[in-house]
Order: sequence, then structure tokens, then C-alpha cells
Amino acid sequence: MRIVVLVSGTGSNLQAVIDAVKAGELDVEIAAVGADRPGTYGVERSAAAGIPTFVVDFKAYADRAEWNAALTEAVAAYEPDVVVSSGFMRIVSPEFIDAFDGKYLNTHPALLPAFPGAHGVRDAMAYGVKVTGCTVHWADAGVDTGPIIAQEAVAILDDDTEDTLHERIKVVERRLLVSTLAQLAAA
Repeated sequence: MRIVVLVSGTGSNLQAVIDAVKAGELDVEIAAVGADRPGTYGVERSAAAGIPTFVVDFKAYADRAEWNAALTEAVAAYEPDVVVSSGFMRIVSPEFIDAFDGKYLNTHPALLPAFPGAHGVRDAMAYGVKVTGCTVHWADAGVDTGPIIAQEAVAILDDDTEDTLHERIKVVERRLLVSTLAQLAAA
């Protein structure tokens, strides 16, 4: 299974995928890694691993439609079976998702459908729930509304801060992403 991974930041989920592939635990080809802005550590990680990279800088386009078209073209050039949003903090267009037959995988740091959006960890803590977690799902035209593939719970501890909880969720999220990709590759 060929994947293209999209990142906006450090690429810690991406690194988990790279490590699993190198260890022979995950049978996927990372065809490329793309970012929505220059200078992301995720792109540096990819380049260090010998994976092709590209940047489609959101700020370089007149509007979101132009950027989405450029992103679609850049990703399509690598002919992925699945596109993985790995901490990619831009909402893509329905046309982007359709271009890849809906095979756009996303990770989210909450147990969807609860606490969608950019602040899932903070929102879960503010609501006062005792358990949150992470979700891997197929992205659709909504925000964190696509079909759920896998979830894993993480307890909220009494002394948690948003940062400590988010770090614990990230550990689970990395493992869940790798196992989900392994299941998809085996199917």
C-alpha cells in the first residue's frame, strides 16, 4: 500500500510510521511526505529518512481553492492508495477527498464524535470527562465527522494539564495509527 503523509508540525506520528516500516512491522511504502508550510520538522524527518518531500505553502496561494487544487496535484503525483493526515492542520476540500476516492485517513486526539475540531484535548478537559482518547477515521467533508476506523481510550488524571494529557494521547495515537495502517495494508 502506497501512502502520502501530510504534516503541519513535528511529524511525531509520521516518525512512528517511518520506524514501523524500517522495523518491518508495517508493510507500506511512504511515497512522499507533504507539508502546508515550509520549515516543518516533519519534512526534515522525512528527508533524513530518504523519503521524497514537498511543500504546498498555504500562504503562497490567493485563496483556499487554489491551494486545494495545488495540494491535490502534488499528492496525486505520488499515486497513493491512502493519504494520511498526520497532524495536518488544514481542512481540505471535498474535491481533494474525492480525488483519492475518500481514502483520506485522519487522526484526532479525542474519542469522536465527542470533541471534534482543533482543540479536542482542551475541550475534553473543560467538559470534565474522566476518559478521552484518540480516533483514527476516514475524513469526509465535515470536521472530524468521517467514519471511525479505530479508537483507544486514555484516562484523564486528576493532576493532568492539557499538555500532559496531550502527550499521553500522542503515545496512544502513534500506536493506533500504525496498527490501523497495518490492518488496511493487510486487507
